[in-house]
Amino acid sequence: MSKRSEFATFIDAGTLVAPDYVLLGEGITSAAINYNAQTTDETYINQDSGTTEIDSYRPTMPIDAKHIETDEALDYLDGLRRTRPVGDAAKTKIVNVWMYETAVGGAYPAEEQDVSVQFDTFGGDGGTKNSMSLTLNYMGDPVQGTFNPTTATFTETSA
Repeated sequence: MSKRSEFATFIDAGTLVAPDYVLLGEGITSAAINYNAQTTDETYINQDSGTTEIDSYRPTMPIDAKHIETDEALDYLDGLRRTRPVGDAAKTKIVNVWMYETAVGGAYPAEEQDVSVQFDTFGGDGGTKNSMSLTLNYMGDPVQGTFNPTTATFTETSA
């Protein structure tokens, strides 16, 4: 089984014209994809046990972090939080990188995903560093490809 450090997520802290993928890592204590399967349950009249069909997924990635002022990703998110973005202003992209797979030319299998950034809490208990919790809400289907962490470049896989 691979370690959590071998599943990396990069967030686009740049613009549509000039993406700038930075690693979500320093200060982040928890981040996992919740796939949130949307299902339909049926029990037919000739059955005692029902059937569950998977209709779709609505993935999210809740993130818990201690604010570190020198981390580029957390600086980007904290700046975004202060504007309380909605609509298009709350949208960006992430790339999930499967670094436990074999790299080819320095690039690992990856998926690029549109997300909206939802801020949940900020602050914390007295005497502690400020903490921030947020949720990355996945939007639509991911784009499959590869990501080179050294150059921070995503390349879509040809269909």
